[in-house]
Amino acid sequence: MAITSALVLFAVIWFMTLFIVLPLRLKTQADVGKVARGTPSSAPVDPQLKKRALIVTVVTVVLWSILMVVILSGVIEVEDFDWFDHFTPPSANGGTGG
Repeated sequence: MAITSALVLFAVIWFMTLFIVLPLRLKTQADVGKVARGTPSSAPVDPQLKKRALIVTVVTVVLWSILMVVILSGVIEVEDFDWFDHFTPPSANGGTGG
């Protein structure tokens, strides 16, 4: 796996985890009962972005490490997902193209 692919995989996992973590334990202005003028009542009171970013990064490093071990060890390969024989080169399957 190239370094670019590894970084893209890390970024995808990081953002997916961020969108999962953001709404957890969130208190909105409507929950607290103090809605600031000019803001929606669903706006967070204290989003705690630094804390959430740290949690997301730690979780992402763990998930990314597991995926990297699986990918680099060859436990799961692209050929494992070739259910319709589209990834096999033409010479390997009797000359038929995918």
